[in-house]
Amino acid sequence: MNDTPGWASPGSAPSDGREPDAPGPAGSADRPGPEQSADRPQQPGDAPREPGVKWSKEQPPAGQWSAPAGHTGAGGPAQAPPPPPGGQGRGTPPPGGPGWGAPPPGQGPYGGWGNGWGGPPPAAKPGVIPLRPLGIGELLDGAVSTMRTYWRTVLGISLTLAVLTEVVVVLLQRFVLKDSSAAVLDDPSATLGELTDALGDLLLSSAVLYGITLIGTVAATALLTTVTSRATLGRSVTTSDAWRDARPQIPRLFGLIILLSLIAAGIIAAGAVPGVLLGLAAGPEVGFGLTLLGIAGAAVVGIWLMVRLSLASPALMLEKQGITKAMRRSSRLVRGSWWRVCGIQALAAIIAYVVAAIVVIPFTFLASAFSGDGVTGLLDTSGGNFGWTFLIISGIGSVIGSTITFPITAGVTVLLYIDQRIRREALDLELARAAGIQDHGATGGS
Repeated sequence: MNDTPGWASPGSAPSDGREPDAPGPAGSADRPGPEQSADRPQQPGDAPREPGVKWSKEQPPAGQWSAPAGHTGAGGPAQAPPPPPGGQGRGTPPPGGPGWGAPPPGQGPYGGWGNGWGGPPPAAKPGVIPLRPLGIGELLDGAVSTMRTYWRTVLGISLTLAVLTEVVVVLLQRFVLKDSSAAVLDDPSATLGELTDALGDLLLSSAVLYGITLIGTVAATALLTTVTSRATLGRSVTTSDAWRDARPQIPRLFGLIILLSLIAAGIIAAGAVPGVLLGLAAGPEVGFGLTLLGIAGAAVVGIWLMVRLSLASPALMLEKQGITKAMRRSSRLVRGSWWRVCGIQALAAIIAYVVAAIVVIPFTFLASAFSGDGVTGLLDTSGGNFGWTFLIISGIGSVIGSTITFPITAGVTVLLYIDQRIRREALDLELARAAGIQDHGATGGS
């Protein structure tokens, strides 16, 4: 038996194999026998020790703390053992909860993770994100880490797309969208018909510019999908590698972009048509309000649908899906998480807009100064700021801003796609196997 001091209470049970009522050695039953050890700590109620005594090698079981019920020793009735020091012995569980020898019900022999053991082990992180469901901060940090780690590839792709997008925008602003819509809107003597036409032209111009930017963002998301997906595994990728992986899907990518643009335009047009028809039949005064109301309602429907389809681009590129299958795939992944996906996408867009504004605004002031209009030219709403000098200098600022913001929005979208698949399909197990991590699912990583 265990001979560790403290497992048996002094005088609680015979220690030499004799019956309790057998006569003991010289001395009372409360005195330690001749075979007690001097090394044993002195306990309350112990009689003075004699030199040279030894403690018996045969000890009673740890749980036998008292003599059998109703037994009387040599000196009288049974005696209860004194309580152990501190009010609690090793074999007694602490009040209010199980002790070391009795794990809580429903848990393993170690009490389960998080019960005084510091929680589950951290998830494996072979690349820019841990292989588990991600939080908002981890999504943003993963996008920034991808851009910082693989900056040559990421910024090369972003710069190319930003230049192409800005060239189209500058040409449209110079030759197509240069009109006097803003001047009409500022004219207090303008008729309601003129205001309606000017507002329609302004909305069309804004929609065209936003559509061009959206195309550039979707293209950046698709081309940066390969970079981000490999970054989750900690593998480097070059621009040629990204292009080689994306090239087979480029025709389908442009088909997806065109289809999404047509859907968005169709929704806005469907919302505006009733008001326009009413204005043609009963006058612009009657149809103006209905047109605005219809456009507002269509915008809400368009936002809802675009969020549902926002993961179609990474699904098309990573899963090698067709256009319609990628859209259905995005809808299934977003279903039940619309508000979360919308909030994360909106936050990423706001951050990208703020970063872009920090870069673009100084270039806009510089462009206005070099164009001869000075700072007052920024307040000119008559459309006079469409000169080549202003467009080129401000376009340079837009290119720099887009080069920085494209990786943020694209990276968040791709990582959000991966996060949704981890939550719904345990994609982290496949990613762990691809990264060469063993027993990922058994270590609390998923």
